Amino acid sequence: MTMENGILLGIDFGTGGCKVTAITVDGALVEDASVEYPTYFEHPGWSEQEPSDWYDAMCKALAAIRAKGVDMTRVLSVAFDGSTHNAVLMDDAYRPIRRTIMWTDQRSSAECAELREKHGDAIFKTAYQQPAPTWTLPQMMWLKRHEPDVLKATKHVLFVKDYVRYLVTGTAQTDRIEAQGTLFFDMARQQWSEPLVALSGLDVKALPELVSPTDVTGHVTASAAADTGIPVGTPVVCGTSDSAVEDYGAGAIEPGDCIIKLATAGNVNIMTAEPHPYKTTLTYSHVIDGMWYSVSATNAAALCQRWLRDLVCQDLKRESSETGVATYELMDREASQSPAGANGIFFHPYLQGERSPYWDPALRASFTGLSVASRRCDMMRALLEGVAFSLLDCHGSLREMGLDAKRLFLIGGGARSALWSSIVCDAFNLPLQVPHPGDASFGSALLAGVGAGVFKNSREAVQACLHIKQSLTPSTETAAIYAERFQAYRRLHDALAPIYATLTP
Repeated sequence: MTMENGILLGIDFGTGGCKVTAITVDGALVEDASVEYPTYFEHPGWSEQEPSDWYDAMCKALAAIRAKGVDMTRVLSVAFDGSTHNAVLMDDAYRPIRRTIMWTDQRSSAECAELREKHGDAIFKTAYQQPAPTWTLPQMMWLKRHEPDVLKATKHVLFVKDYVRYLVTGTAQTDRIEAQGTLFFDMARQQWSEPLVALSGLDVKALPELVSPTDVTGHVTASAAADTGIPVGTPVVCGTSDSAVEDYGAGAIEPGDCIIKLATAGNVNIMTAEPHPYKTTLTYSHVIDGMWYSVSATNAAALCQRWLRDLVCQDLKRESSETGVATYELMDREASQSPAGANGIFFHPYLQGERSPYWDPALRASFTGLSVASRRCDMMRALLEGVAFSLLDCHGSLREMGLDAKRLFLIGGGARSALWSSIVCDAFNLPLQVPHPGDASFGSALLAGVGAGVFKNSREAVQACLHIKQSLTPSTETAAIYAERFQAYRRLHDALAPIYATLTP
């Protein structure tokens, strides 16, 4: 095998499932496959996952691309990414002690209030973030109070992608961008902050070694090769958080570039030349050295469509199994039967509380404006529009900071929907580009190439390999409808939020 005919593997562990992407060294898609894994919602506001499910999903996705003809002997290197903030707590033999509390979990709101009152300024100065249930620090404080034996037994901490990479290589590290998702990280010094770790009850010695996203951290072991089909000895690159690598993989590599993400959760991210810490947004380093990005994020985007699919679309799931047409495609066809504005129905996508711009774990999802004439297609379209409005709400936080978008890229599984993409374009009333493949697993594949020496650096990799699949321009007529509807969407939020605050335990 030569470098020229080699392939690069990117493996993404998103909130809802694992996606594997294989590309050539010039960025052409060889094959991809996705496998969902469950999230456990045992109490309102809770969200947990079983670490073993991630590895199993990866093995199934890799088996799927092998079945499609991908020759694994051509693999030059592999890199991982994953949703951030999710701590895998392990014993001294690196065995998980409990399910992982996910970033969408809202149980630690009381701990967040305490952190903001007692340590808010110090945390923001050190970590560039405000305490919220998303972060690892308040999650660990909750465990210290409610499951103290778990923290006492914790000898090692890894994060989603790092835990799976440990199973593949036998080595344990994390990258500095992933570490920024904990509230344990000193942004100025780019190292773990012992004072912040101490607040959690964890021992700082339990935290992993810090490396760069493009560092080779190990090689595929014999046992992992048997499980995955990736040859023994293949170099494994650390990778980074899904948010960072998907911004990078979509081509957002210049200040002012803006990512709109329609995945399980949704983000609006703007790239910057320096950090802009702000108390209602998130701040992270970019994959490209010296760059940063600011994040405004909603907890539930495509999660809402998946929820509706499983709740009321059993007939479409049966039709999908009979015809081979994806259930989401069938849902789009039905939603397109409803006009812009969904015949008066609004949907607020707060299935897991909400992050930007409200940071309110008490918020709950709602359909409003239904009548006896309402149809399922209207509810389907209202859901797509409501998520678009939530993303527009997020964008408002970035505009308040003076961060204006110069180029907009739409990414995530929802971007595969022509209807949903057009709704987002019209809601934002700005031109959008849809990159291809342009998702997190593609970005990780590029990082695998950088780590293996296929590319000189990260910037060269994306410039050489990224392609724009589609360019969208807004409809003047529909954009005007959505501008009016968005104002009503905001007023409905303002009216309902105080009620939810009194109803949520």
